[in-house]
Amino acid sequence: MSALAAVLIANPNEPAVDAALVMKAAQVVQGAEVRMLDGGIAAEFIVEGESDRRALRRRLLGAIDRAPVDVAVVPVEARRKRLLIADMDSTMIEQECLDELAAGLGLKDRVAAITERAMRGEIEFEPALRERVALLKGLPAADTIAEVLENRITLTPGGLALVATMHANGAYAALVSGGFTAFTEVVAAKLGFDENRANVLEIEADLLAGRVVEPILGRDAKLAALNELMKAKALDRAETIAVGDGANDLAMLGGAGLGVAYRAKPAVAEAAHVRIDHGDLTALLYLQGYAEHEIVAD
Repeated sequence: MSALAAVLIANPNEPAVDAALVMKAAQVVQGAEVRMLDGGIAAEFIVEGESDRRALRRRLLGAIDRAPVDVAVVPVEARRKRLLIADMDSTMIEQECLDELAAGLGLKDRVAAITERAMRGEIEFEPALRERVALLKGLPAADTIAEVLENRITLTPGGLALVATMHANGAYAALVSGGFTAFTEVVAAKLGFDENRANVLEIEADLLAGRVVEPILGRDAKLAALNELMKAKALDRAETIAVGDGANDLAMLGGAGLGVAYRAKPAVAEAAHVRIDHGDLTALLYLQGYAEHEIVAD
């Protein structure tokens, strides 16, 4: 029976993992080794002789009551990952690019409603993407995309530190999105990803054609990308970590050694190995056992 790491993680802007909270949690993991990873933000307990990760998490959640803290239980073995594969929209960035493009036509609310249903898994991703892109027909491609990137897209807090720290420890990072290369290429460069994969918007006479180049990169393609990168890098599945928020990320999250649902839709959060609702993207580093002094600053 391998050891488990039970990790408490707070948002850096609301450091709730204090000594009192750690003492409460310690009551349900008596005898566990305790380590503060980052004062006020993250702590971990190394628990021996426990195999039921869900039961342990439930006990810890009960102990900390309603504190704004994420509780995750992960295997200690192969804890530090050598491959990061990440979704972009509402994960590595705080927006949905397609919704922001639609704002240029006054259609953001209409498109965002379809996006929400697709991310919740209520409708299939591929037809939903075609439907939304069709509504954008006629938008000036270069100017609209440049305006969205400049004024509407923000990086998710902790993303720079996540990629930089994993790089510093020999990991490879891939941004794999159901969005578009016009955005992933820029976002990947800003965050330091080694590669990016996404869909391609068709452009005719400098205008969006209202079509996506087929085949669409969706749920199955994200899992295929994970498997391809594992094989290319000669990695075991346990050495991989994936992060995303929508239904089209589920296969990728399930296929990784550690699948993290980040501020995710309910069905995705329920299915993933770990859910992060409070922390920023540095949470993925604490899950791997990184302490404050090991994190490469943004």
